[in-house]
Amino acid sequence: MFGFICSRTPVQIFGNRRVDQQRRFAHRQGRPQTSKTPLKGKQMPFGASGNRGGFGGRGGGGGRGAPRGGGRGGGRGGGVRGGGIQARGRGGGGRGAPRGGRGDRGGRGGRGGGRGGARGGAKAILEPHRHPGIFIAKGKDHLLVTKNLVPGESVYGEKRISIEGGVDDTKVEYRVWNPFRSKLAAGVLGGMDEIYIAPGKKVLYLGAASGTSVSHVADIVGPEGVVYAVEFSPRSGRDLINMAKKRTNVIPIVEDARLPNKYRMLISTVDVIFADVAQPDQARIVVHNAQYFLKDGGHVVISIKASCIDSTVAPSAVFVQEVHKLREGKFKPIAQITLEPYERDHAMVTAQYIRHN
Repeated sequence: MFGFICSRTPVQIFGNRRVDQQRRFAHRQGRPQTSKTPLKGKQMPFGASGNRGGFGGRGGGGGRGAPRGGGRGGGRGGGVRGGGIQARGRGGGGRGAPRGGRGDRGGRGGRGGGRGGARGGAKAILEPHRHPGIFIAKGKDHLLVTKNLVPGESVYGEKRISIEGGVDDTKVEYRVWNPFRSKLAAGVLGGMDEIYIAPGKKVLYLGAASGTSVSHVADIVGPEGVVYAVEFSPRSGRDLINMAKKRTNVIPIVEDARLPNKYRMLISTVDVIFADVAQPDQARIVVHNAQYFLKDGGHVVISIKASCIDSTVAPSAVFVQEVHKLREGKFKPIAQITLEPYERDHAMVTAQYIRHN
């Protein structure tokens, strides 16, 4: 940064510069020169000694001036980088010790217990949702959860809770399903009567992204089911592949959903197609994939984003147009709901595929 390499720390450099200035000034005034060592009780800039977390520097007991009670000490000095225990949480330091102690709302650290678990997880009561494979954890908060297919592992930093009820009174781990990050979860909480995704089902997921919702679908179908996850973006596809390494019932496919013939050799007949591709020709994409892979009498669940299809007309008109396109593709519409308040100008539609009239 300064264009040279020096073995002394910035604290020592600034401190010695100040001493040298004092000595030169004293020489001009005819006074005795000061010692090279700072006088006892003098405050050096940024603390007396130490780097980013010792007894001075920017952490620990010196901080940016002792009068502030450690200044910024505790944050970078009291945590892991300064010899403490807390890992990025607010407990045990924060950005100035007075705020310490607020962390650990549910886990080992993290910001408010992010990965450590949901609040009240140990006392939560589990109830099955009307959709098989989905549950509601009732505690301090009511949470939509799925049984973790890979206990001890999170996919996108979601909260995990352990509830008693396993074999020999062991605890079973569940993952919180956030409806603000998953259209399917929003549809479940929005009142969709049936999503047709259940334990043992084979699901084709179009628009898998990095695997956030796909991982919960994998939890729902369980080890006896299969999720074929199609994503076009190579970057999101890498995250999807990494997720599938531990969830072996997920088969990631990095291809364009508009061209199902490119991955037709990888997919068998499926029971359900879930689509969240947000493309103007979404209905055509669904119909085309159904012709290749969906069984006769199978179902589709489609998340429709009105602005991605036609932003010049009202969302309700867009939804009507998409349902009409499904009818033309041999689908019989069953139900339609909006995804408010979780998603704006979104609708979820379910339909049954009638291959042979």
